[in-house]
Amino acid sequence: MFTRMDSSTEAEWQHIAEEHMPHIQDMPKRISSMLKQLAGLTLGFGTDQLHHALQTATMARRAGADEEMILISLVHDIGKVINVPNHGQIAAEIIKPYVSDNAYNIIRTHQDFQGEHYYHYMGKPRDLRKQYVNESWYKKAIEFTDEWDQAAFDPSYQTDSLASFEPLINTFFNTPRAL
Repeated sequence: MFTRMDSSTEAEWQHIAEEHMPHIQDMPKRISSMLKQLAGLTLGFGTDQLHHALQTATMARRAGADEEMILISLVHDIGKVINVPNHGQIAAEIIKPYVSDNAYNIIRTHQDFQGEHYYHYMGKPRDLRKQYVNESWYKKAIEFTDEWDQAAFDPSYQTDSLASFEPLINTFFNTPRAL
């Protein structure tokens, strides 16, 4: 095996590609694991972040959203497993190879859209979403944020189970769009 990429061979890279496949194919399990890690993480909210994720996705499902919107509603905060301040960008980069550009951008910018509901309490501008008004995904981002995400902190809300979302996780995260 090489010690520097500039001295590698095609055969070595073929071996590396083959070794990557089991890890790539295990992505649905890692997504589910990250969601499970949100259990017990309240961050000051009235629900833990797993309940919030399940409630957001359940609300999207019950509203008749398409599968991709339900999926991103479920995984939008998985970045909080790593870091809270830029969790949206982290989650967006994790899901980018598996979702549309519109879905990626909705998750990447969801804090800017949510700020409308609470940034004034923190001395921040509430109108950050306006910078995206001409984007093709703007209306879906408003729907995601205003109808489901910001409204999903009710500890008594009866959510669908994580297991009920597993087929969706498996479908989207089974194979990246481009390898």
